[in-house]
Amino acid sequence: MVETFSSATTPSTDRAVRPCHPADTVRTYLERGWWQPETIPDVFRHRVTEAPDAPAITDPANLADLTGAHPRTLTWRELDDHVLDIAATLLANGIRPGSTVVIQLPNSIALTAVYLALWRLGAVATPMPVSFRRHELSGIVAATDAEAIITVGALGDREIAAEALTVADGKRTVFGFGPGVPEHAIPLGDPVGTPARNRVRDYASALPVTVNDRITVCWTSGTEAAPKGVPRCHGDWLAVAGGVQDGLGVTPDSVVLNPFPMVNMAGFAGSFLPWLLAGGHLVQHHPLDLTVFFRQIAEHRVTHTSMPPALLTMLLQNDALRARADLSSLRTVGSGGAPLPPPVVRRWQEELGIQVINFFGSNEGVSLLGAPADIPDPTLRAQHLPYYGAAGVRWSTRLAERTAVKLVDVTSGETVTEIGGRGELRLRGPAVFGGYLPGTADTGPFDHDGYLCSGDVFELCGEGGRYLRFVDRVKEIIIRGGMNIAPAEIEGLLMDHPAVADVGVVGYPDAVLGERCCAVVVPAPGATVTLEDLVTHLRAREVASFKLPERLEITDALPRNPVGKLLRRELRARL
Repeated sequence: MVETFSSATTPSTDRAVRPCHPADTVRTYLERGWWQPETIPDVFRHRVTEAPDAPAITDPANLADLTGAHPRTLTWRELDDHVLDIAATLLANGIRPGSTVVIQLPNSIALTAVYLALWRLGAVATPMPVSFRRHELSGIVAATDAEAIITVGALGDREIAAEALTVADGKRTVFGFGPGVPEHAIPLGDPVGTPARNRVRDYASALPVTVNDRITVCWTSGTEAAPKGVPRCHGDWLAVAGGVQDGLGVTPDSVVLNPFPMVNMAGFAGSFLPWLLAGGHLVQHHPLDLTVFFRQIAEHRVTHTSMPPALLTMLLQNDALRARADLSSLRTVGSGGAPLPPPVVRRWQEELGIQVINFFGSNEGVSLLGAPADIPDPTLRAQHLPYYGAAGVRWSTRLAERTAVKLVDVTSGETVTEIGGRGELRLRGPAVFGGYLPGTADTGPFDHDGYLCSGDVFELCGEGGRYLRFVDRVKEIIIRGGMNIAPAEIEGLLMDHPAVADVGVVGYPDAVLGERCCAVVVPAPGATVTLEDLVTHLRAREVASFKLPERLEITDALPRNPVGKLLRRELRARL
C-alpha cells in the first residue's frame, strides 16, 4: 500500500484511522493505476493552486430563507481559507484523525467546506439529509459512535442545532453554522486568523495518510428495518468520480448546478467530486424549487446539472414553464432513479440540444452511466446502460475497463450470457466499497468470487449483449424524490399504534417524485384508523417527513406467503 508521510512529527490521536479495504487489494489497485496515491485534500490543493482567484462555489440563492445566512460565492482561495477556519475550530475542540462526525447541513458552501475540513484533519464524515429528525439522528450517532454533530442553528422553522443537542445529551460536541446557534453549541465558520490557520496546515502536513483511509460513512436502506452504513475511502470516491467525470465531460470551464442532497452517491458522484477533479464552478441548490433552479441556470450560465425524469418530462409538456426557463447554456443533464422515457430523452437532444445521460448507481459502488459517446442514439440511451462485461467493446469512461461485471440468475445461480436473459447485477473493481459498517447489516453483500451483489435485476440486450436494461429490484424499497424509504422501518413503527392490527407499506407511482408512500392497514377490532392518526404517530417519534405515508388503504387482511412474509408485489398490484 502506498502511503504519504510528512517528515514532521505525526500528531497523536486517540482514534485509529480505519482502512476500508485489505492491504493486498489496495496494492493491486495502485499497481494497476486504478487508484492514485493522492487523496481528496491533495486534489483540492491542486485546484486552489491552479486557479486561486477563479469562482469555485456558490450558495443556494434562497439560503437566507433556509438558514438565515447570506448566500455568497467564493473563489478557490477563499474556499481554502474557509476550510482552514472550520478545521481550526474543529481541531481546537478535539476532532482528530479517526473521529467520526455526523453532518446535517443543507447543500451549501458550508457543507462542502465541512467535508474538506474534516478530511484535512483525517476525520470521518457521516452525512444525513436535513429532513432526518431525532429518530434517524440518534440511530446514526449510536451506530457510528460519533464524537460530534455539525448542523445549522435554524432550518426554516426548525431549531435544528437545538434538536442535535438533545441527541448529544452532553456527551458529544455540537457545532452550528449561521444565526440561531444555541448557547451550548459551538459556532462554526467565522474567520480564525492566520496563526490558527497555520496550526491546521502544520498539523495536517504531519498526518500519516493513505488512500485507503475511511473518510465517509453514508447510509442506504433496503427492505431492512434499519439503514446500513457504507464506509468509503479516498480511493473509492475518486474512482467513482473519475468515471462520472468522463461521462459528464466536466472541465475547468464547467458550471455545475447540484440539486441533489450532497449526502450520498447521487450528490457526491453526480456533482461534488467531478467538480473537484476538474475544477470549475459548483452552484448549490436546496431544496428543489423550480423557480430558484431555473433562475440559477440562467444567472450562472450552468453547463451541467441533474434532473429527475419527471422534471424532464414536465418541461417538455409545459410550454409556459419551459418558456420561462433559459436553458441555452446547458450542455448535459444527468438523470436517474427511475426509467427515462425514450421520447423525452430524444426531444431534449433534438429540440433543445441538450444531452441527457442515464445514471444508475448505489452507495455500495454500482456506477453505470450511458454516456453519449457510448450510446449516441438518445432513444436507446434512455433505457440502456453499458454492459462493462461485453466482449470486444471499449467504453469511453476509465471506470469501464477497470470494473468486472456479470449477471447472475437469481434462481439457478448461473451466469447469464444469452441475449434477453435476466439476472442480478454483480460487479467488482476500484469503485466498489469494502463492506458495511459492522453492526448495521446482517449479511455481507459479496458473493464467493468477491463480486458485489447489487440487488438489482437487469436484462442483457443489444447487439452482442453490449447493453443492460433495468428490470426490477431484488429487494423492495420505495424511492421518493431520490430518497430511499425502507418499508419495514415504517411498518415497525406503525405496528406500535394501538389501532393497527397489521400493516404493509408500499410505494405508488407519482408523476413528480417517482413514488409516494402508502400504508395498507388492517385495523384492530372495533378501531378506526385515519391517515392523520398514522402521520401524527410517526411525527411523535420524530421520523423524517419524506417517510410519512401520504395515502391510506384499509383492508381485511394482507397478502402473505405460507411463512408469513408480506407479498409486496401483490399489495402494489391492488393499488
